[in-house]
Amino acid sequence: MKKVLIISDTHGLLRDEVKAKLPTVDFVIHAGDINTPMVLQYLNEHSELFIIRGNNDKEWACNLPKILAITIEGVRILLVHNKEDIPKELTNIDVVIYGHSHKYDDKIIDGVLCLNPGSCGNRRFNLPISMCEMWISGETYKYEKIIIK
Repeated sequence: MKKVLIISDTHGLLRDEVKAKLPTVDFVIHAGDINTPMVLQYLNEHSELFIIRGNNDKEWACNLPKILAITIEGVRILLVHNKEDIPKELTNIDVVIYGHSHKYDDKIIDGVLCLNPGSCGNRRFNLPISMCEMWISGETYKYEKIIIK
């Protein structure tokens, strides 16, 4: 079983709650809007990282992909930053992870989990600060929303 920490929209802030999770997970997925190379560097030093570029990730992040397909165990995952960039036709995808809105969301659409972990960066409006953990075994997964106080 693999444990995955799913975060998005850190906007230059890597909270202690996120750092505390890093030793407990096999992978970190970041769905964009990292905002600073320091966050990217820290995550790279402390975890196996899958990361994409968000709309606020400027020139320093030009080498990061805007869309990324990965497989963990047997679960096929597509990463995009903005929900609007999810391809209309999803083939061979089990989970889509996106960010951008800073609002947690999880829905099954046509058999595909569409998951936004929310934002664990600076608070936006009155939205909760959140991230997600996922456990993957073979071709099955379970996940849990984590609210940061």
